[in-house]
Amino acid sequence: MKTLLKMPDALFMDLIAHLLRPDSIHEEAAFLFVNSSRFEDHVNFEVVESMKLTPEDFETQESDYLELKDTTRARLIKRAHDLGASLVEMHSHPGARTAAFSLADRVGLQETVPHMWWRLRSRPYVAIVVARNCFDALVWLDDPKIPLPLGGILAGEHLRRPTNQSLKGWT
Repeated sequence: MKTLLKMPDALFMDLIAHLLRPDSIHEEAAFLFVNSSRFEDHVNFEVVESMKLTPEDFETQESDYLELKDTTRARLIKRAHDLGASLVEMHSHPGARTAAFSLADRVGLQETVPHMWWRLRSRPYVAIVVARNCFDALVWLDDPKIPLPLGGILAGEHLRRPTNQSLKGWT
């Protein structure tokens, strides 16, 4: 099944500027609240709201690892409930040349996605990691343990495609 995340180009550029700030040596994060439309052969995710996280939102924020505070996680879940939306998590790998989820990311997603899936009543979940010139993404549509590739991000008129490096060897 093909999946596409749609947003205005200005929002995409703002998110990338936040996630890959030139002065930051730490991973940064943002969340999108999206409505999904399921068709016979594809799913579209449309952004309805975004939230850029700040240092106060993290329990830990390092150059190669992030951990949200419980209060941040609760705030994200509540807002998604209020909007009737799915969540898209985005974070950066500031020093990476090619975007792919790290081993720590994979372990975190294997814990986080089933929890979010349960809390958000089986709504799809999307995770995106960005590097300087590319991104990778995974989508959980029908099962919180089986990720699928995101077909791309349609930012305005520009279709950007993920590296799809992270599906290789996913367990």
